[in-house]
Amino acid sequence: MRFTSRTSLDGVTESHFTVDDVPGVLWTPTAAGPRPLILIGHGGGQHKTAPGVVTRARRFVTGGGFAVAAIDAPHHGDRPKGAEFGRIAGELRAGMAAGGDPAALVAAMHEHLAGQAVADWRAVLTAVQLLDRVGTGPVGYWGMSMGCGLGVPLVAAEPRVRAAVLGLLGATGLASAAARITVPVRFLVQWDDERVPREQGLALFDALGSAEKSLHANPGGHGDLPSIETDSSLRFFARHLSQDGVVVPGS
Repeated sequence: MRFTSRTSLDGVTESHFTVDDVPGVLWTPTAAGPRPLILIGHGGGQHKTAPGVVTRARRFVTGGGFAVAAIDAPHHGDRPKGAEFGRIAGELRAGMAAGGDPAALVAAMHEHLAGQAVADWRAVLTAVQLLDRVGTGPVGYWGMSMGCGLGVPLVAAEPRVRAAVLGLLGATGLASAAARITVPVRFLVQWDDERVPREQGLALFDALGSAEKSLHANPGGHGDLPSIETDSSLRFFARHLSQDGVVVPGS
């Protein structure tokens, strides 16, 4: 793990790093000591420092005392864009313009990215947990849209992830992985989502194998997720990542 920059503002230290060829950012409280970690997966076409990622990360740090990490998904942000990714992205744009099935097109894109994304997250998680300011405590995952499409297979495969907030995506291509998820899940749906019809989002929620899962539905389109869901997610993580004697500072 190699750090490339570090800045501190309003009690939050932001450290940019690379693990192998994966660029990422770690946000931590300026106070020392190990703490639970939340991983944030960004949406399609975004990156590790998209405004929504940064705002949410800083809120999780200041409001709950968590450490937070985000990485650029394969072919996003500072990572090179491969020819095969370009071809699939072009087919997605063309299919959407021609009125094709958006669920199938998006699922094909996520399937292309998921294997590498899961491997990237697991390597970064291992590296980050070696740091004294993080440690090997419980881990949560937060991801909407593409962050959900890549997060479902990660949460299904990675036992260190103990709770997840997912949503804004349907079950196409994800039902099998969702069925393997057993940790507590908060699932978010936008009731008027123009990209993910509500019945598809509800189908993914239904496919989750978790015994403890809850659904939050809000009015509005795909990009209208209300800010109150950030604080709701913070309370969800504080509840589930403070187990086994681990206390979240400031929660």
